[in-house]
Amino acid sequence: MDSFSTEIKCVKKGEPGYPEKMKNLPNMPKQLYYIGKLPDDSLPSLAVVGARSCSPYGRIQAFRYAREASTHGVQVISGLASGIDSEGHKGALEGEAPTFAVMGGGPDLCYPASNRSLYERILRCGGGILSEYAPGTKPMPYSFPARNRIISALSDVVLVVEARKKSGSLITAECALDQGKTVYAVPGAVTDSLSLGCNKLIFDGAGIAYCPEVILDEWGLNAGPEEIEHKINKNTNLALATDLKLLYSYLDCRPISFDSIVRKSGMDARKVSSSLVELVLMGFAQEVGKHYYIRL
Repeated sequence: MDSFSTEIKCVKKGEPGYPEKMKNLPNMPKQLYYIGKLPDDSLPSLAVVGARSCSPYGRIQAFRYAREASTHGVQVISGLASGIDSEGHKGALEGEAPTFAVMGGGPDLCYPASNRSLYERILRCGGGILSEYAPGTKPMPYSFPARNRIISALSDVVLVVEARKKSGSLITAECALDQGKTVYAVPGAVTDSLSLGCNKLIFDGAGIAYCPEVILDEWGLNAGPEEIEHKINKNTNLALATDLKLLYSYLDCRPISFDSIVRKSGMDARKVSSSLVELVLMGFAQEVGKHYYIRL
């Protein structure tokens, strides 16, 4: 698209068009102002958030994960801030699905001003700029932590790419957990202050986003259970029952939490627990931490 509409629209809570993912969550805005479109409720959504003053590593990963998600039809939600947010939007624009920016001021005010070209590109490519604040409202320091609850609410999964020990991105992660959303973090060097927040999230139980496929698995957009089981049957001679093969397929050389296995497999927690014990006893898996497992 060479042009885009700058018309500002408003949808109120309870009216048709108000995002379904926000309707039943507490502390959601009474109305949303937006330019372009709102995220499609029928499509999966991924929030990509992180530090403004990020490292080259962080920029590359944010762009990479967002591009891969968008290529597979996942909408990317972020806040148009400098650093990780911007790279998330840019990566999404290289894919197939639209991207959406939640602002800390009115939707007509691009902040930071240096992102004006990115702001316009999002609209040209079928995405949207939205805010709970009325047009003309200047962003204030308190408005950015507040908008983070909307970023997480519009998303199914929140990915934190880089975050310091005290970071606005961690507020987004906390909002996501309160809303019942899944949180992933990209691991980083333990000596890097920009990775302290992410590594702490992982320690506290967030998913380890060691590659984009881990995120895509949340929606079955990578290798699904049937395909994984087929590969196991084809490439190994494991004499495992169907349920054990399925659980084994979710294990990797990287530790995965018990809760993540339950969520991915869709199996009853007690069944997962007994099956994991059986895999460990058979020598196919190992518990490397409290409720964390790896494949052997």
